[in-house]
Amino acid sequence: MSRPLRVVLADDERPARRFLINLLQSFADVEVVGEAANGKEAIDLIEAERPDLALLDLHMPETGGLDVARLLKAGATPSIAFVTAHDEFALQAFELNAVDYLLKPVDKERLARTIERARQRAAASPAERAQRLTEASAALESVTRVEYLERIPVRRKDEVVILPIRQISSIVADGELLHITTITSDRFTISHRLHLLESRLDPKRFVRLNRGTLAAVDHIRTVTAMPGGTHEVQMANGEALSVSRIQSRVLRDTLLKL
Repeated sequence: MSRPLRVVLADDERPARRFLINLLQSFADVEVVGEAANGKEAIDLIEAERPDLALLDLHMPETGGLDVARLLKAGATPSIAFVTAHDEFALQAFELNAVDYLLKPVDKERLARTIERARQRAAASPAERAQRLTEASAALESVTRVEYLERIPVRRKDEVVILPIRQISSIVADGELLHITTITSDRFTISHRLHLLESRLDPKRFVRLNRGTLAAVDHIRTVTAMPGGTHEVQMANGEALSVSRIQSRVLRDTLLKL
């Protein structure tokens, strides 16, 4: 008898994880070797366990399934299936590049096909799997390209200020409020969700530093390593902003390499 297929899963919603685990445990030839509640945990888990298959929620906060796949160390990429609510563009991108996906709520018969595909793809090298994910990611970004915001209306006392995006230094979440600091250190507060605003900002112009902070790439002046694998960035206006460990990895891969 061949060894069980070793599987990990990541979803920020506990009921969704329990549902998937229960489904996976109904397969005699599958072993669940770990679960993660966010992208950082997923990366650490995959690199530690080296599973055959990872089931990743596409839309986890801060670090989604695609980000997890991008940030895995070279050679650590297992077969991956993205788990998502219906997303037409994502499904098209994944189908075109032979990347598997599961629609929520996950159906046992469909999961069985994903498990079988993971077994068939076991012979593929991590580099080949990583290349498919890279191509799927590029295809997804291409079909979901949006018109990014160029200005944001913000209220100041009895007037509305039209704030150009290029004048923003940072955006910091505080519950359902966002504190926007400009390059001249003016501060505005709006009521909005950070992830919704982030989806409308050009990712080439803004980088996420931690769960609740975005920074304008062109206004970052220095990046300083801190204890525990974290970093601190100094903005041109004097702001000092902390960078989480997982986002420090993103900075190293994007800003800190020629």
